[in-house]
Formats: sequence, C-alpha cells, structure tokens
Amino acid sequence: MAQEFFDQGLIKVQQKDYAGAIEDFTRALEVNPEFVEAYYQRGLAYYDLGHIPQAVFDYDQVLQRNPYSVEAYYCRALARLALKNLPGALKDVDRAIKLNSYKAAAYNLKGVIERKLGNIQSAIASFKKAAELYLEQKDTENAKLVLEKVKQLKPRTGKDVVEKPQLQTKEIISEQDYFNALLEKAERGNTQEAMEDLNWVLRADSQDGKAYCCRGVVYCKQGKYREAIADFNTALQLNFEAAVVYRNRGKARLQLGDNQGAIADFNQALKMQPDDDLIYVGRGNAYQAIGHYLGAIEDYSKALEINSHSATAFYNRGLCYVRMEEIPQAINDFQRAASIYCEKQDWDNYQQVLDNLRKIHSPTPTIKKNEYEKLRSRLLRLVGGQWEIAQRLIEQAKFYYPGMSEEWYIETVIHDLERDFGK
Repeated sequence: MAQEFFDQGLIKVQQKDYAGAIEDFTRALEVNPEFVEAYYQRGLAYYDLGHIPQAVFDYDQVLQRNPYSVEAYYCRALARLALKNLPGALKDVDRAIKLNSYKAAAYNLKGVIERKLGNIQSAIASFKKAAELYLEQKDTENAKLVLEKVKQLKPRTGKDVVEKPQLQTKEIISEQDYFNALLEKAERGNTQEAMEDLNWVLRADSQDGKAYCCRGVVYCKQGKYREAIADFNTALQLNFEAAVVYRNRGKARLQLGDNQGAIADFNQALKMQPDDDLIYVGRGNAYQAIGHYLGAIEDYSKALEINSHSATAFYNRGLCYVRMEEIPQAINDFQRAASIYCEKQDWDNYQQVLDNLRKIHSPTPTIKKNEYEKLRSRLLRLVGGQWEIAQRLIEQAKFYYPGMSEEWYIETVIHDLERDFGK
C-alpha cells in the first residue's frame, strides 16, 4: 500500500501537482514511517512549492535514516541557502562533496555559497572544479555557464581593463560590497555592464532577492520602470523585505503615474526606515504629483531635517512654494539648491534651478510685472485661491491656442470663468 501511494505521488510530481504529490507521499509514510525515499521526494515537492522549512525537515528525516545520502545533503544545502543559512548550506554541500567528489552540481553550489559569504577566491576554485567535472561528463552547456561565473569573478588586468573595465573583485570583502560596487557602476553610467553582472548573479542563484532588487534599481536608471517593478516584486516574494525595495518601487510607480501606489510604497518604506531622507523626498514628489503641496512641503522639510544638504529636497520644496504663490520661500529654496549643486559640480541640475529662478524674476517679457501680478491675482480669486486649478486651465488654453502670449492665456481663462459664473 505504501508503494502504491508513493508511485501515485511520483506521477503527480511529473504533472507538477506538488500539493497532491505531498498528500500521497504523506499517506505512504503513514503506512511505512521508515520509507526513506518518500521523505526525500516529499522534501523535493515541498521545495518546489516554496515551503522551504518543511523541505528541510524531510531532508533531516532522510539523513537520520541514511547519513550517506549525497542527494539529501545537496538538497538540504539548496534549502538552507534559500533560508539564508549560509554556514549551514556550506556545511551540507561540503558533506555532499566528501561523499561524492565527482558531483559537479555540488561544486557549483559551493561556489554560489562562497560568493555570498564573500570568499571570492574559494568561489572561483569551486566553480573551476565544477566546470572541469562538467567537461569530463560532456555537459558542455553547464560547463560554459560555470566558466562564465569564473570570468566574472576574476579581477581583470592590463589591456582588458582599458577596453572594458570590470568589477575589481579582489577588493570585495562581502556580498553587500559586491552589490554596492555594481550600483556604483550603474551610477557612473555603466548600466549595461552592471546589468550583465546582475544577470550573471541571477543565473548563478535565481533565488537571490537582493540581486533582483539591485537589478530593479538599474532598470529604473535605464527608464525601464515596468521591468524594475517586476524585479522589486520578485525580491519581495523571495522575502527580501527591505526599505530600499519599497522606496525604489515607489519611485518606479510614480514614474508610471501610479501616484497612490507610490505613496503606499513610501509609507511602507518609512515604517521600516524612518530616518531615510530619500524616502521623504520620494513621498514628497508623489504628493506634489497629486497637488497635495502642503503634504509635499512637510515631507521635503522632514528630509532636510535628516539631511540639510539635500539639494533635491530644497529644489522640489521650491517648486511647491511656487505653485502656492509663496515666491520668497521659493526663491530661498532655489538659491540653496543651486549652491549645493554648484559645490557638487552637478551642472545639469544647477542650470535647471537657475532657469526656474529666472522664470520667477521675469514672469513674462510682454507686459509689466505689476499688470501681470494683477492678472494673476484676479485669476486666483476666480479659482478660490487654488493656483493649481488656474495652471491647468492655462495649460488647456495653451493646448488649444498655441503660440500666444502669457498675458493672452491668462486673460482668456479669466474671460471664460467670468462668463461661466455669469459675471
């Protein structure tokens, strides 16, 4: 009877009905609690379903009954890796290699674990051994994949460095340093190289949530926001719950126009990391996008309490002050932002701030400033003091009647509103 349940379970595994297979393997074990292969197969099914702790339990049961099971050690190493138990995973894969020194996949897995532990030279040695064994077994496809890992980890010297700078892994002391170096590479504009490195990491370990997060950040820098969100979602599904994931997913959602979704992500990020000025800036941008300028100003001010040299916070707060007709405050914020950008030699943003300052000081070249201010005040009264409403009406007028003066657009909007109000 136990064998019948077991055979039914194997059929369901082939059909990828893992839940059904688990039920059959469990029935087989109820009949025969010492059925070692049933524990092993149920562990595989649990792993495929993403129930990692249950898989580890079943591999434990196998090894209690058969301490020489290479596959059980190997599979438990995979499961422990998924649970971020790197020392336990390394211990298991070493045991598997000791029992079978010809198992190429075990050396490959050991290389992945060593890399995560920051032991780069040991990782290279393990990958080389895996490639050697794959070649002996005429598995050229896996051999190529492993050799590519070796190539990525090895520091480059001489002519190769000039032609294509690579990540200098000899300086890497931890997994965090590795990913920081990749993101720095993307910041310098080498997004394609950073993407290639991250794709390699994910080929080596498709369950690396941090790698998905980093790739999502690089996608954002490339303007591929949907791809970025997909990677951030995957990182969260792999239990990489970090503020950086929610913050960057919020930025991507904001770029796609999902303002409320962005705010929700920024709120979650702030629960996890309440002292991150970048999160406040991000949420401020989302509030600004929906016209909630007071909320945006509050967030930019909070960001500046945390980081008084945030040019982005000063600049965006200045934009909100402009929209609320608080011109003196806007000028002050723009000037402070310009000074910081100048010190950083960020000339593109410096010029953008200066352009906004010029717009404030020179509202329109065609009419006198006093007349312009009178028109603005008249329009502002008609829209109940909500300047963002006035702006939308002016933009509509510009869309339908392009090429006219600023004075003409304001007068047209005033005329239409007074007509509608029966004045």
